[in-house]
Amino acid sequence: MKKKVLSVLLAAVCAATFVVGCGNGKSTDKSGGDKKKIGIVTMVENGAFTDMKEGILDEMKEKGYTEENTEFDYQCAAGDASALTSIVNNMTDGTYDMVFTIATPSTQAFVNAESDTPVFFCAVSAPVAAGVLSDMENPDKNATGTSNAIPVSEIFELAKATTPVEKFGLIYSGNEDNATNTIEQCKKYLDSEQIAYTVATAPTSADIETAVNALISDGAQAIFVSNDSIIQDGVEKLVEICNEKKIPTYCSSATTVASGCFATLAIDDKGIGRKTADMAIEYLEGKKLEEIPSKVIGIDYCSVNKTAMEALGLTQDTIQTAYEVNVLE
Repeated sequence: MKKKVLSVLLAAVCAATFVVGCGNGKSTDKSGGDKKKIGIVTMVENGAFTDMKEGILDEMKEKGYTEENTEFDYQCAAGDASALTSIVNNMTDGTYDMVFTIATPSTQAFVNAESDTPVFFCAVSAPVAAGVLSDMENPDKNATGTSNAIPVSEIFELAKATTPVEKFGLIYSGNEDNATNTIEQCKKYLDSEQIAYTVATAPTSADIETAVNALISDGAQAIFVSNDSIIQDGVEKLVEICNEKKIPTYCSSATTVASGCFATLAIDDKGIGRKTADMAIEYLEGKKLEEIPSKVIGIDYCSVNKTAMEALGLTQDTIQTAYEVNVLE
């Protein structure tokens, strides 16, 4: 019970971090006209999601949607499902012109509410598999947006060229659809290339140490970390173990690289936020939502963690990729 109360309190604090022009209904600008009321929602906060939010806000404001004519209401659920439900109920009451949802959990919650409030999702890795629309080219369910589909094959090509190994370890929580979908893509790719692999789940961040050690005991010589918020919460322990044993760690996000993993092929998080905002602006300026296809955002650069790189005895010159290498200190 204490844990649940704490989660709700954290959600309340998070929800209060960025609200412009609070009000129960649509407010008016200085000239007396209706202001736009736009929600921005995430299930949890991390560096990537914060950058996505900032990208959305920067693009909206640069295109004329400022505090003078638009009320932006940012809320996060602090990882609490009941708090997310409350946020959804509030933002689908008919007083919001549209909602931005960051990542899969918040997007699923809003789409499943089947409200009349348009949803523009940012960084949903597998929108169709997650059930937030049926067709990327022909959006339905009153939702469209951007996908940061994980370039699984290209990440493994990077791994094979930079740190060739005979067996990979795959880790995920098993609790998030996007991460599960990514792991299935990994299995499919590795099977097609006849590369051995072993898989472990860590249902909570406290289980990560046990899962990593199990992968290594089963012969994993490199580890792939899925786009999973639970694994992200405990990734420092994973990195500590792997760096000590000189085991390269590849992942799905530049944020996870910043947290210690060795490398990935990444999108720019502020950039995908801006691209999502551009789609929403098309809607606000008169285009029907179903006429705005969802977009898969491509790779921007190769992100490498300097500490992990040095622990492996590598240098920037040994990173085998055609993309620009961005080394994080």
